[in-house]
Amino acid sequence: MPISIQLAHVSKIYSGAGSEAVRALDGVSFDIEQGEWIAIMGPSGSGKTTLLNLLGCLDQATSGVVRIGETDTAKLSRSALARFRAETVGFVFQQFHLIPHLTALENVMLAQYFHSMSDEGEAQRALERVGLGDRATHLPSQLSGGEQQRVAIARALVNDPKIVLADEPTGNLDADNQHIVLKLLSDLHQQGRTILMVTHDEQVGRYADRRIDLEHGRVAEAKKHFSAEENRDFDEVLQQLWTTRERQGHRESPRFDESKHRRLINTMTRIGLVEPHNGAVGFTGKGEERARAVIRRHRLAERLFVDVLSIRDWGSIESNACTFEHVLSEEVTDRICTFLGHPVTCPHGCSIPNGECCLEKRTLKNPAEISGVFSGLRTI
Repeated sequence: MPISIQLAHVSKIYSGAGSEAVRALDGVSFDIEQGEWIAIMGPSGSGKTTLLNLLGCLDQATSGVVRIGETDTAKLSRSALARFRAETVGFVFQQFHLIPHLTALENVMLAQYFHSMSDEGEAQRALERVGLGDRATHLPSQLSGGEQQRVAIARALVNDPKIVLADEPTGNLDADNQHIVLKLLSDLHQQGRTILMVTHDEQVGRYADRRIDLEHGRVAEAKKHFSAEENRDFDEVLQQLWTTRERQGHRESPRFDESKHRRLINTMTRIGLVEPHNGAVGFTGKGEERARAVIRRHRLAERLFVDVLSIRDWGSIESNACTFEHVLSEEVTDRICTFLGHPVTCPHGCSIPNGECCLEKRTLKNPAEISGVFSGLRTI
């Protein structure tokens, strides 16, 4: 089960004999929803690792509240904190931290030992999940950097943690292995796990649903809004799901690679546009309503270009329809639909969803009304 996290006015102060106290975190507050993927970013010394240590129950705050699920970690004894950490958190580190004289399988089983009891079969399955079933008997020195990080991920997963904490998980990897590790994290996220990832890499940070930027121990920015480009991406995924469900007619070729599509689905699941359904992805009520509106705008625009403007270049029609679907207001969409006589199919023969205006079934005849349709368009 995923788990929510709350930080309220959290500070962490380190002090040593004869030295000035260091305030690593200073009044940090934010909430993390169940199943979110958070990127924690900021310059060196900004408090990223300290924050991860608190969230991973490796340390406790000097003041403030760190609540994981229903548990206030500040109220736990050191032994209780260690038990809670073992049952709740899985760690993935930049340096892997594998025991050099233990095989890959034994390194995974070591995590089981500290949790409850070792289970060789379960450890083997964890390695198979990260594509290393055939490397179980190899020592870390016999594995590549990417393989060692995948062993570390298997070790983090073997106890089925609710939270995965990743500290620069791709920092020591080349591009190919970075892609493999990020795909594994994306798969974990899609399963509903909460992921907190420290990274300095902007490209890696974009895999997350949201980023929290730290500066001098304080939250500088917590990005949760979605840009116009991100919303266009959401709409395109919704269109693809809609046309797949229709199982007929014209479909545009997707412009997303598998990795980006997976990230979009993860984010759209979190914000309530789609949900798992019979082993696939389906609409929520909110997602279907939004998809219906996007499909309607797009197909009405196609009909407008063909029937009124007599455009026959399908490349131009598709390009302009894609633009129109993002800039037409609901009011203008209804006016176009009314002007066209409430068509029931697009030029490809696919159904055009009805709007409220379709209940009246009237056709525009006044030239001034026709002109008003176009003057009502937003700036493209």
